[in-house]
Amino acid sequence: MNIISILRRQRITSAIHQTVVISLSKRCIHSCHIFCSKMSDANLTSENSESEKEERPLDQGMVATRNNLSQRIESVPVRESIGPAFQSWMGDGLPIHRGDIFHTVNRLRKLKFNKRALEVMEWVIRERPYRPKELDYSYLIEFTSKLHGISQAETLFSRIPSEFQNELLYNNLILGCLNRGLIRLSLAYMKKMRELGHPISYLVFNHLIILHSSPSRKKLIPKILTQMKADKVTPHVSTFNILLKIEANQHNIEGLLKVFGDMQRAKVEPNEVSYCILATAHAVTRLYTVCETYVEAIEKSATGQNWSTLDILVMLYGYLGKRTDLERTWGIILELSHVRSKSYILVIEAFGRIGDLCRAEELWSVMKSRNPLKSNEQFNSLIAVYCRHGLITKATALYKEMEKSGCKPNAITYRHLALGCLRAGLIKEAIKTLQLGMDMEASIKVKRSTPWLETTLSIIEIFADNGDVENAEKLFEELKKANYTRYTFVYNTLIKAYVKGKVYDPNLLKRMILGGARPDSETYSLLKVVDHFRT
Repeated sequence: MNIISILRRQRITSAIHQTVVISLSKRCIHSCHIFCSKMSDANLTSENSESEKEERPLDQGMVATRNNLSQRIESVPVRESIGPAFQSWMGDGLPIHRGDIFHTVNRLRKLKFNKRALEVMEWVIRERPYRPKELDYSYLIEFTSKLHGISQAETLFSRIPSEFQNELLYNNLILGCLNRGLIRLSLAYMKKMRELGHPISYLVFNHLIILHSSPSRKKLIPKILTQMKADKVTPHVSTFNILLKIEANQHNIEGLLKVFGDMQRAKVEPNEVSYCILATAHAVTRLYTVCETYVEAIEKSATGQNWSTLDILVMLYGYLGKRTDLERTWGIILELSHVRSKSYILVIEAFGRIGDLCRAEELWSVMKSRNPLKSNEQFNSLIAVYCRHGLITKATALYKEMEKSGCKPNAITYRHLALGCLRAGLIKEAIKTLQLGMDMEASIKVKRSTPWLETTLSIIEIFADNGDVENAEKLFEELKKANYTRYTFVYNTLIKAYVKGKVYDPNLLKRMILGGARPDSETYSLLKVVDHFRT
């Protein structure tokens, strides 16, 4: 392969990033945490800069005019044509460069203005301010598939000049299929790419892995990785991050470490996303010493002031009880151009976790003063803190304020309140409140979230201390469905209920092993006590 071919291959790989990495990252949010998309945006910005440099040198004045074109397009009312915006731009004596269009389209994609982005590309293809190339057509296919479906994207593909029907367009067409869950069609196009000798992007395999990440389809992931190897596609760090997050979501710490080992053997350098996943998984598992090691790795590998990474560090320092580091990280977040309400929610919960209620209340007041509170999640953040410490009077007052503001309490609100009642010794009220929450609908996503699982375990711990086997078992089933019972400390909590209730069950150890949890010394000590209740 000559040097020109190598450079062309590198340029095409960069182009694939430009057109598909954002949409793929958004799909990853469900299973790979929201900050993955932020990392992709950072990569995208860098790549766009390179593309624009190819078209023309960018001095500060040109940067300003480039931004102005994007702003003009964004300011056009929804139902009006963008044509006059382009005419106004050219009327000011400003040419339309490819870099201007790429910047505008990427801005529109980030803002989720897909229809407007398609209009921009249709205008470019129709009016031809410059000669369209493969990347222009790839944008056209991307937004056509998003708005009008794959059939229309396929028709469009067939009409594109044959010289541009290359690996970039095929990869984007496949990703369009995968975005709509059309796995068979995407596999057919992958087969055609092999026949034509076009290399398949790792992003395609990433998306295939995501589509097979559910427990029922996870067994097919090894086959996807085998095919990836057969196609001589090198796994990217994002590929391993997806695999890490799948294991973390299943609370499979052994599987997580196996993937990380595979990553090291493949000599793929972990990034801050990798370490965030590893640190969070170990924090949830209560392996705080290991978690601390990964937190240090996050700090060292962090690139710039990424709000998503900072949010995770806030949460982790709350788990580790490191108040100084928590304050330091929060100070960095406050220096960002915009502080999201989600960041306030996380820092309130973090200070509550380390027992600094005054600081949590202070931050909640600041959040409230910035904008009127409109989400139950904002109220739940401080309600959770109060209930964790048994301050049910304060929690109830905040609950009433929540109702007055027009925010409706949800299932997790009542779960927090049930915990608060139990901490305050109000057993009957706790059971009533718990049932009230159970009668409400809660999505699978909520029931598998860490706040829900940890609050539920805290409730089970109190039932266990009271020897209430029946209620402990009832809630334990919820944790089992989320695979949270793979952790030894969760099963040990259930066994404590049998110890306190003086109830004998010969199947506890068997249940624990079959459930995927490893018995430890505490387990065997508890089981010995349970054995005394044999009649």
